[in-house]
Amino acid sequence: MIFNRNVLKKIWKEQQALVTGGASGIGLAIAKKLHSLGVKVVLCDLDSKKLEAARGAVGENARTLCMDVTNLNTVETAVGKFINQMGPIDILVNSAGITGVTNVKSHEVDPANVDLVFRVNFFGSFNTARAVLPGMLRQNYGRILHIASIAGKEGNAGMMAYSASKAAVIAMTKVQGKELAETGITVNSLAPAVIRTSMVEAMPPAQVTYMTDKIPMKRCGTLEEIADMAAFIISPEASFTTGFTFDLSGGRATS
Repeated sequence: MIFNRNVLKKIWKEQQALVTGGASGIGLAIAKKLHSLGVKVVLCDLDSKKLEAARGAVGENARTLCMDVTNLNTVETAVGKFINQMGPIDILVNSAGITGVTNVKSHEVDPANVDLVFRVNFFGSFNTARAVLPGMLRQNYGRILHIASIAGKEGNAGMMAYSASKAAVIAMTKVQGKELAETGITVNSLAPAVIRTSMVEAMPPAQVTYMTDKIPMKRCGTLEEIADMAAFIISPEASFTTGFTFDLSGGRATS
């Protein structure tokens, strides 16, 4: 479906977007971009203080939803209550994620850390999608964007838990995209290479160097670049692509 510019602006302003991991980094950057387009933004994170600060950075009319995305019961209850009070979620951006312990060989990784990374990165995205999809199906429209990683396609040495969890996110994207292809709902993922965020800054320098050296452009991506691409993927105009993983890798990805 093709929209002219004025109609598109109206559609954006009628939509509500839930952005997980919205208190910082990629999630906050995407939330700011959507807010600038007129979308009603709902910031979701676990830290209430950071959420309130992020709300101020996005705009006074931004809303917040403090919840633990790893707990399905919590997510379904919180999202259900929010929708009853504030209306449907038209857009879901799953940006909540952690790297876990890095720069460690896979046979030396603590299984508890692997479990934690999967609970945040994969199950967090699964839980929130599960909570918003019934409403999207009722209105025959929706946009879901899972933030994956180039590591989920190629694997990063020293990042077994993170790479495997993001590979699972990519596989989930393909499944959901196929299942929902005739419903007016698109489900896609975005696989960036290194984006300079606080999460990346907290990683061992050797791990960051290893990842950056793989990028032909020899630089990290910016938050502005990922926000701009995300806005396109979840726009009303992007109606004929689903189950796909977009790259933002500075030339690293070749498939």
